[in-house]
Amino acid sequence: MTILIEQTDHVAQAENEKFCSETNELVLDGGFVLPKDISNDGCVISEVLVSNNEFIAPEINSFGQSFRDYNAESERQKTVEEFYRLNHINQTYEYAKRMRGEYGKLNRVEMSIWECCELLNEVVDDSDPDLDEPQIEHLLQTAEAIRKDYPDEDWLHLTALIHDLGKVLLLPVFGGLPQWAVVGDTHPLGCAFDESIVHHKYFKENPDYENPAYNTKNGVYTAGCGLENVVISWGHDDYMYLVAKENGTTLPPAALFIVRYHSFYPLHRSGAYKHLMNKEDEENLKWLQVFNKYDLYSKSKVRVDVEKVKPYYLSLIEKYFPAKLRW
Repeated sequence: MTILIEQTDHVAQAENEKFCSETNELVLDGGFVLPKDISNDGCVISEVLVSNNEFIAPEINSFGQSFRDYNAESERQKTVEEFYRLNHINQTYEYAKRMRGEYGKLNRVEMSIWECCELLNEVVDDSDPDLDEPQIEHLLQTAEAIRKDYPDEDWLHLTALIHDLGKVLLLPVFGGLPQWAVVGDTHPLGCAFDESIVHHKYFKENPDYENPAYNTKNGVYTAGCGLENVVISWGHDDYMYLVAKENGTTLPPAALFIVRYHSFYPLHRSGAYKHLMNKEDEENLKWLQVFNKYDLYSKSKVRVDVEKVKPYYLSLIEKYFPAKLRW
């Protein structure tokens, strides 16, 4: 094993991949116990999942606080709140459409997936209240935690590895975008800002806030239109989705959904904006909710032995991606 996360000696209650005896469907409940929540404002509601004696979610983050607690007093939290102030003021419907068009050209760099992973050694996410380590550490922590509980779902392991690669947008070769344009929770634009979005108060300074075309529940959309047709705040999620899709990845649709919407916390943690989803979104959301638990709770100061796990992930990259990609 290459990642040392807090573990338990309790006997497993069930196998990590189990099938419902009546429907023969894979139960997507993951394999670990979640910690207790302290509030419902962006934090996780207390629940217990099936444990397989593998990955156990820690009670606190790297700073000794509850996960996704945006109200805790600390220097890190001040940085996070300032990030969201800028994000909520500047992320507009027109801005996101323009950035998607510009970066969708994929004309900046040509490199492999692993080369991009190594670039993330230079990136720290200012929006994350739970971690200030280089992002490649988080990618491998998430991938290895999922690999423990879902050993046969290799596409999910690779999805965990690549899900944050879009954060290279922060680097000069990709335009050196500001943090507010790359990281943080995402949300739809072109319709009302849901109250569940963290630091919602700062939307009052967003030009779209008072625009009658954008400030209703549906805004410019129709119910059930599908998230594919919804403009989401611009950032690393949508960028990596474009990179994967346009370079012809053979990862399944659920993987692309995870990459594109893993920061869409108002949806997969609070249930907001479900009225915009279609049937395909509903199916893919099940996998995103599995993934999110590992994405959030695997963050740790414990280091991963990169060289030891590298051959495995290189084999997955070769299976699902071309040798070189346009970025």
